[in-house]
Amino acid sequence: MGVSGSGKSTVAAMVADRLGWDLAEGDDMHPPANVAKMQAGTPLTDEDRWPWLDVVASWIGDHLDRGRPGVVTCSALKRSYRDVLRAPGVVFVHVAGDGTLIADRMAARSGHFMPTSLLASQLATLEPPEADEVHLTVAADRTPQEESAEVVERLGLTPVR
Repeated sequence: MGVSGSGKSTVAAMVADRLGWDLAEGDDMHPPANVAKMQAGTPLTDEDRWPWLDVVASWIGDHLDRGRPGVVTCSALKRSYRDVLRAPGVVFVHVAGDGTLIADRMAARSGHFMPTSLLASQLATLEPPEADEVHLTVAADRTPQEESAEVVERLGLTPVR
């Protein structure tokens, strides 16, 4: 979880690869209307996000029901959003960084629908996980390799690769 540009997709892919787990990109689960809205520089509302969060939660629920581990990316910026996704066995990994670092990353990437102009609204919306939420926070100021290794280590998981 984390704001756009934090590196969550890159870290998630590396974690999933290290563990041999399924990976899903939450951005790919957005309906076309949400993507169009973000491409136009318009922040999503809660009403825009609820159906998308239900799709992400379904992916999580399906994996939990089948006992199949997985990693799914999702901004999950608010506690109420995380409440939709929360279930026994789910751990939120917050890839957190300061706005300047993230803006620089967003400006350097190409091919993503999220414009840098929406970063301020994401940072304003962000409610970092609280102590009563099952989570860990990883600093986004290192290499993705270091960040993903930290996730695997702190969760006490055994890499297969």
